[in-house]
Amino acid sequence: MNKVLASAAEAVALVPEGASILMGGFGLCGIPENLIAALRLRGTGRLTIISNNAGIDGFGVGLLLAAKQIAKIVATYVGENAEFERQITSGALEAELVPQGTFCERIRAGGAGIGGFYTPTGVGTIVAEEKEARVIDGRAYLLELPLHADFAFVKAFRGDRLGNLVYRKTARNFNPVMATAATVTIAEVEQLVEPGEIDPDTVVTPGIYVAHIFQGPAYEKRIEKRTTRPAPQPW
Repeated sequence: MNKVLASAAEAVALVPEGASILMGGFGLCGIPENLIAALRLRGTGRLTIISNNAGIDGFGVGLLLAAKQIAKIVATYVGENAEFERQITSGALEAELVPQGTFCERIRAGGAGIGGFYTPTGVGTIVAEEKEARVIDGRAYLLELPLHADFAFVKAFRGDRLGNLVYRKTARNFNPVMATAATVTIAEVEQLVEPGEIDPDTVVTPGIYVAHIFQGPAYEKRIEKRTTRPAPQPW
C-alpha cells in the first residue's frame, strides 16, 4: 500500500463536510501547519475540531475559526483568540472545554478501545454536569467517555513511506496519542525517508496507525510568546 501523498491539498481532499478531526499540537508547537492551511483553502465546513487549543487569530486552528469552518471545538485552552470569543458569544460556535489531563486520557481511551474511565478531576464543578458519578474508596469520581474522530492531523519531524513517525522534542505533545484515535490518520513530516532509515527503537508512532503521509514544504514554527516578562534593564 502506498501511503505517500503528493501534498496537503491531496490529503484534505479526503475530508468531507461535517467531519471530526483530532488536531495535533500544543499551542502553536507541533501543529500540522500545511494540513490546516490546505483545509482552509479548500473551505470544508461544519467541522468538529478536537484540539488542545484554538490557535491564535490568523494562525493554526485560528485560520479555520476565522473562515467559519468549525461548528464545534473540543479543547482545553482557548485564550488568546478574539475570533473564538466572538463566535462563542454570538452562538455561532459550540465548544466543549475539557481539563487537559482528562482531554489526553479521553483520547488515549479512544485509541485503546476503552469504554471510559473514572477521574476525580472536575468533581464539584461545571465539568461534572450531566456526568455519571460514583464514590470509590471514599473519593468522588466522574465517568469520562473516550474521544475518537474521523481523522487525525498530526505533525512529526521524520517519517518513512510506511508511516513510522519520529517527533522532535516538545513538538511531540499530543500528536502520538491522537494518531491512535482516528479512523484515518494523516501525518505531515519535515523529512520523508525510505523504510529502514529510521532506527526502529526511536519510532514513537508505528506505521500501522498512519493511513497517509506527506512531506511538508515549509514550516513557520511560530510560538505565542517568547518571554513572560520584560527583559531586565542594565544598570
